[in-house]
Amino acid sequence: VQLQASGGGLVQAGGSLRLSCVASARTFSNYVMGWFRQAPGKERDFVAAISWSGGSTYYTDSVKGRFAISRDNAKNTVYLQMNNVEPEDTAVYYCAAQGRYQGGSYYNRDAYDYWGQGTQVTVSS
Repeated sequence: VQLQASGGGLVQAGGSLRLSCVASARTFSNYVMGWFRQAPGKERDFVAAISWSGGSTYYTDSVKGRFAISRDNAKNTVYLQMNNVEPEDTAVYYCAAQGRYQGGSYYNRDAYDYWGQGTQVTVSS
């Protein structure tokens, strides 16, 4: 599975941005999808995840109420809508995929087998 993330850029604090990640998977609905981020000098941390059907979503506490993950299985695409962004959201954002039947944690980066190349998000204050 190849993942291609896009949509990053420079945005002012309080603004919005939407990230997209297109997967090459033949059956996209076979995969749980996640977004992670990595700030300079820090580890790659969980941001959000979505079940194969889109029926369940998960977020890290710091983005709850501001970010929304969604997916369109017909388009092989997962999205991360980022609203009311803060300077602390500045990072490289990565999309990731894990097999639907794998049973891995939605929150643990080690449970994901496939990663996109990352897209830079910079929030200015």
